Amino acid sequence: MLSDSLVESFRSRLEVLGLELADLRIGGTSQRPLVHVRIEWPPDGESRRVTVADCATASRLLEAWLDADGPLGPRYVLEVSSPGVERPLRWHRHWVRFVGRTVQATVAGLGRVRARIVAVPDEATVVLQQEGAEAQPIPLARIRDARLAVDW
Repeated sequence: MLSDSLVESFRSRLEVLGLELADLRIGGTSQRPLVHVRIEWPPDGESRRVTVADCATASRLLEAWLDADGPLGPRYVLEVSSPGVERPLRWHRHWVRFVGRTVQATVAGLGRVRARIVAVPDEATVVLQQEGAEAQPIPLARIRDARLAVDW
C-alpha cells in the first residue's frame, strides 16, 4: 500500500513541471522496486495530450530525486507514461472529473461491474448506475480497481 506522503512526494515534484500525477504503482521486489508513474496535464478546458517528451522530462526529474535521496533505494526501475484511454481512476478528483462516463470497476461485495458515474456526492462516495439497474451509492473504499471503459 502506498503511503499518502509517498504519493504526495511524487505529486509535488510533478507539479513543478505543470503535470499531475494520474497514477502511481510500486511493484517488483524490495531489492528492485518497479515504479510506474502515469502523468497527465491538468484539465484546464484545453485538452492536451502527454507526449514522449513530457514523459522523458518527468522521468529525468523523478530520477534525479530518487537517485539523490529517494525513498526506494538505489536499485529501482522507473516507468513514466500517460494514463491511456482506459485510464485508472484512483483518487476522488478522478471520479469528479469523469462524472457521466462509464467505468469498469472491481467492487468489494459486487465483483466486476460496468457502470456510469452518476454523481460524486462527497469525498468518500460515488454513485454508480449499472445498465438496467437503479443508481446506487458506493463507498470509494470498496472500489479495488476502476478504469474508464472504452467500447472498441
